[in-house]
Amino acid sequence: MPESNKKNNFFGKVMLAPMAGEGDYAFRAACKKFGADYLVSEMISAKAICYNDKKTPLLAKIRAEEMPIALQIFGCEPEFMAKASDFLINEAIKAGTPCAAIDINMGCPVPKVVKNGEGSALMKTPELAGKVIKAVKEACGETPVTVKMRLGWDAANINVVDMAKIAEENGASAVCVHARTREQFYTPGVDISHIKTVKEALSIPVIGNGDIFRAEDAFNVFSQTGCDAVAIARGALGNPYIFAQIKAALEGKEYAPPTPRERIEEALREIAVRIEDKGEYAGIRESRVHLAHFTKSLRGSAAIRGKINFIDSFEELKETLYSYIEELESAKLA
Repeated sequence: MPESNKKNNFFGKVMLAPMAGEGDYAFRAACKKFGADYLVSEMISAKAICYNDKKTPLLAKIRAEEMPIALQIFGCEPEFMAKASDFLINEAIKAGTPCAAIDINMGCPVPKVVKNGEGSALMKTPELAGKVIKAVKEACGETPVTVKMRLGWDAANINVVDMAKIAEENGASAVCVHARTREQFYTPGVDISHIKTVKEALSIPVIGNGDIFRAEDAFNVFSQTGCDAVAIARGALGNPYIFAQIKAALEGKEYAPPTPRERIEEALREIAVRIEDKGEYAGIRESRVHLAHFTKSLRGSAAIRGKINFIDSFEELKETLYSYIEELESAKLA
């Protein structure tokens, strides 16, 4: 690895990418437990921070056990992005849990974000993107700034190399490339050749992202692009074990996948953390989508998900899921 990358490669080899609406503390803690080197928060609105929204700072709460973690912000106005970065860094320091970096979102494809010129819409305005990155870097001081981006707006406008260079020129310490355009959203298929091109063009670390669901996918990205790290997003939903699986593969070690019992008991531990963090009402409801991921592909999973959607207490949820475990184990013995 080049000397410049050694100096800046603070994130390890396998990291958790940000996921709005699903990447909460309970989920992040599970990923950390199973080997994620580095975490990124759910995306945080810079304007909401600047306008003193009461709920938004909760997304930026850092617990000591999940460090190192970056806080991801989104917006398109340099002054708001800089002010929000300064606020988040200082609040984290005051809490005794400083963030590892401020990550700028230039990849979110959802309409309500891009219609304001934010997220992946910044791929269409390189000059403005550069100003945003520069302003954030000036506000962050010694705290590193990273940028997560897509390949471009659409297939006719792939400009990721130019955007990555703009990020580096304006002070970014690393870039994470999601190997899709905005117009692709999350449709199957990525083009990782562009990650390789970005890596060859920059002196700062490059992180590969997109469609990493197995250790083989991660190994493929590393070997074909030469990237410094990989970032896992949807591949970790209901599968925090993917970090351990990838690390085992990279080290040439055997990996034993979790049993159905282990998967469901891990889901229950994650739910318990979410309830402690958010209360039983919100914790149960927000966990339903995560449970769907944990039980996916198991025998009778559709039926159990139907039951779960009408359960409001953790005790009843535990009883239901342990009964389900027993059914699975009995079926295997039959």
